Amino acid sequence: MTVKLALSAGSPRNRLRLGTHAASLIVASCMFTAASPASAQSATRKAPVQLAQSQPQQPVPQGQTFEEEIIPQRYAHNANVDAFINEMVARYDFDEASLHALFTGVSYSATAVKLVTPSPTPSVKNWRSYQARFLDPVRVNAGVQFWRENRATLQRAYQEFGVPPEMIVGIIGVETIYGRYMGNFRVLDALTTLSFDYPNTANRADRQATFRKNLEDYLVWTRDAQIDPNTVLGSYTGAIGIPQFLPSSIVQYAVDYEGNKRIDLRTSDADAIGSVANYLRQNGWESGRPVVWRIGSDAGSLGVAQAAANGQPEPHWPLDQLLRAGLVLNEPNVDIASEAGTPVTVVDLPTPGRGTEFVLGLKNFYVLTRYNRSFFYALAVYQLGQKVKAQMQAIDAANAAKAANNGSASQGQADQSNSDSQ
Repeated sequence: MTVKLALSAGSPRNRLRLGTHAASLIVASCMFTAASPASAQSATRKAPVQLAQSQPQQPVPQGQTFEEEIIPQRYAHNANVDAFINEMVARYDFDEASLHALFTGVSYSATAVKLVTPSPTPSVKNWRSYQARFLDPVRVNAGVQFWRENRATLQRAYQEFGVPPEMIVGIIGVETIYGRYMGNFRVLDALTTLSFDYPNTANRADRQATFRKNLEDYLVWTRDAQIDPNTVLGSYTGAIGIPQFLPSSIVQYAVDYEGNKRIDLRTSDADAIGSVANYLRQNGWESGRPVVWRIGSDAGSLGVAQAAANGQPEPHWPLDQLLRAGLVLNEPNVDIASEAGTPVTVVDLPTPGRGTEFVLGLKNFYVLTRYNRSFFYALAVYQLGQKVKAQMQAIDAANAAKAANNGSASQGQADQSNSDSQ
């Protein structure tokens, strides 16, 4: 029996819810092939599968609903689930009867399966469209409000973890618009479905293993935190809360930043801020270093960039190698001599009907892709953070000017009062 559940949108986060150019290409390509055999070899090696935190939640207009298709009790008396339960009992001392009772109430989420199934006709990548969706005025204005409300906590995270406020603000803004859209899927249903009924894709075994580990960590986390595992809602991949952490990331990276001896990523801005900062630091964030560098718009630079853009997120091209091939760095404040050996990756940003845009990603850009593997995602996080930061600086400057004017006026009135009294 298949059941369709209507899930409402827009509920608050504290309530649970269900020519020259061609020549440049040839020269650069030959140079890279000859000079970087390790890179060529790594391109053919099977890359480990890493599940990103989630796809950023797409807001559903207020008042609208969507239907989630579920099949109740699919996992009662299921041999694979029974084997999993036995492992949880042996490894973590769970009560066997309680777990059997829990999984009897778990539903198969056909919607989650549909959403993780690759389209037979992949969509055309469109950077400008993606950028506009995540750098919209709603996110920017909400980011300013979030920053103002959490200024002290963001500054403390910067001091303790080395991650600047704009990066944390950028991630949370792209993920959930600061907790407005945290997902309508029952996490237990989503994780169980994707652990035991992942669709038939080329990487099915790896994906199932990853989701199974997250299901394991989810059960341990909810038990230890005394949370009813039936009540937690999240994304269709089981990502939870304001920063959309998967359960395995909650176990590994989440911190109690509010100081109340519990971790709450669903309602605590402080815990979300501290956890994102810790996640980035533990994945290699370099304090005080840039995220991206711009390149020249000339044909030579674009040709070199196109030849070097191989989709690898980890920095692997020494900067001076790209410069010697003909790329021009459009960063006047960068000391080329001291940065010559800095490894970078070429980030390609295609848009249909336009020339592909490129930037150079440094180590911190790579760290952002550990949160979500997409180049588009990482750059949108960076750019959203920069836009919010610029607005914050403008507001602070205006407030400082206003305070200075008020101070001058007050001083003038005091001087006049003193003069009158004499």
